[in-house]
Formats: sequence, structure tokens, C-alpha cells
Amino acid sequence: MSVPIFILKRILQALPLLFIISVMTFTMLKLAPIDPLAQLRANPAISLAAIKAEEERLGLNKPAPVQYAIWITNLLQGDAGVSTSGASVFILIMQRAGNTLKLSALSILFTWLIAIPAGVAAAVDRGKFVDKMFGILTSIGMSMPTFLFALLLLMFALATHLLPIGGLTSSNYYQLDTFHQILDELKHLIIPVTVLTFVSLAGIQRQMRANLLDVLRAEYVRTARAKGLPEHTVIYHHALRNAINPLITLLGFEFSSLLSGAALTETVLAYPGLGRLTLDGVMTKDMNLVMASLMLGAVMLIVGNLLADVLLKFVDPRITLE
Repeated sequence: MSVPIFILKRILQALPLLFIISVMTFTMLKLAPIDPLAQLRANPAISLAAIKAEEERLGLNKPAPVQYAIWITNLLQGDAGVSTSGASVFILIMQRAGNTLKLSALSILFTWLIAIPAGVAAAVDRGKFVDKMFGILTSIGMSMPTFLFALLLLMFALATHLLPIGGLTSSNYYQLDTFHQILDELKHLIIPVTVLTFVSLAGIQRQMRANLLDVLRAEYVRTARAKGLPEHTVIYHHALRNAINPLITLLGFEFSSLLSGAALTETVLAYPGLGRLTLDGVMTKDMNLVMASLMLGAVMLIVGNLLADVLLKFVDPRITLE
């Protein structure tokens, strides 16, 4: 099976899945005991007629199946609807998605740049100081809650004034030149990227270590050593190529979390990202916003798994798309 045909087949298989996800998401949101117009109803200055008009604008006065039919029809036409704030859902998501992509992409990059060499070093020096040191660090990373580590870094920033807190830019951002604007954003990204990298590091490092230890016990590795090949050639040219295969599948899941995996960190650190926007939408039962965000996350998951499968095919010729 060729790659284009495989991709087309997977896309066709994903369409029913996306439909089921949309129905389940819509149903759960409708069952949530939250009134999206609660703040309006609690304001005595707002008339009943104004509330009725808002219900009509958002389609809340229609039966649930009709609301879903309208939503899915508009989505297929490229219209994600209007938020309860009155803004276009598409514009809101695009404004925040870029910020989340910066945060998540940098976190994934640093996680893998650190975790892969650390996992290799721990496997090669199994039971020695390096292995034990990484074992302690990864245990701390797996046991420490994300919000706690974020709060600790916030306290450090407050005490030292070395790093900015909250947001993505400083108050004088638009008065700076392009170079200093980039530096300003990078300084604001240090804390959230550190948090996400630290909490994600442990799992990948341990997976890399375990995979490489299994491969180093394989018969072909012993044969390579018996032929007199240098140890670094055995490890990096023969063993590592096979040990990294399972991690490519994990990379697909990492890709899917680019837009949704930082919600807690964004909330704690007041970072203007998509995860925080979606969480706010859930708390106010902003149907159009939440539906669009969750569907985008589902699409990212499907695309991530597809990329991982195709990448595995190119990395390991033994794997067939069938």
C-alpha cells in the first residue's frame, strides 16, 4: 500500500470517529448543570427581553438536536459560530492557538533533546552514578504535581525578580523593536516551558532507558560487539535506531497535545493560551468555543497518530503500512 492511499484510508476512517466525538462532546456539555447566561440573569439591570434576545442569538432556545444540527452544518461550511462573549470562535482560537503552539513546541523540543540522551546515558551506565542520578530526578518529576512546580517557580521569580510572571509580553512590548520583542517573549516563556519540560521529561527518559536496555540484550548487538565494532557504533548506529521506534509512537501523542496539553500550566501561570481559553469556556458553558476547541484537539490526535505511523514506516523498513 502506498503512502498516499494509506493516508486517504486513515482520513476516511477518521470521519465517523470525529462525528461520534462531536456528538458525545455536545451531549456532555448539554448535560452539564451550568447556565451560560447565569451572569446576565443575575444582573437586575438586564431586562428579560435582553436575555431572550441573547438566547435567540446563541440558539439556546432551540431543542438540543436542532442546536447540534445547526452547529455541525455551520462547521462544515467553515463557520465555528459565535462565543457567548460575542466574538468569533475562529478568531478567538486563532489568537490563542499561536501562543499555545509556541509553548508546547518548545517544551516538546527541550523534553526530547534532554530525555533521549539522558535515557541513553542511564542505560549505558546502568546501576552506576549517572543512572541513579537520573532515576532520582525522574522520580521527582513524576511525583511532583504540575501546579506545585509552577507555584515554586513563581515564588522563585517573585523573590529574585529575575524572570517575568504571567502573560506572554511586558507592558512596553509594542514600544520595543523586533529583536527585543522576541527576547521579551522568550523571557516570559522560560517558566512555563520549564514546567512542562520537567513534568514530561521523566516518562520519555525512562521509556528510552528501558527500550535501549532491551535492545542491548539482543543477539545482533552481541554479534556486533563480537565482531570488534566500537562501543559507540554498537550503541548509536545499531541499538539506538531500534530502541527509538516505540518513542515515535509517543511523538504522535505529543503532537496531539500541542494545542491542549498545557491547560493547567496556562491557568496557574496566567498564560494566554488555548488551554486556558477552553477551560474558561467549559466553566461558562460556551458551547461553540468548547466544541471547536475539543474538535481541534481530536483532529490533532488523529493527525499525530497518522504522522507517527508514516514516520515509523520510513524509520524502520521492516514495518509495512498494511
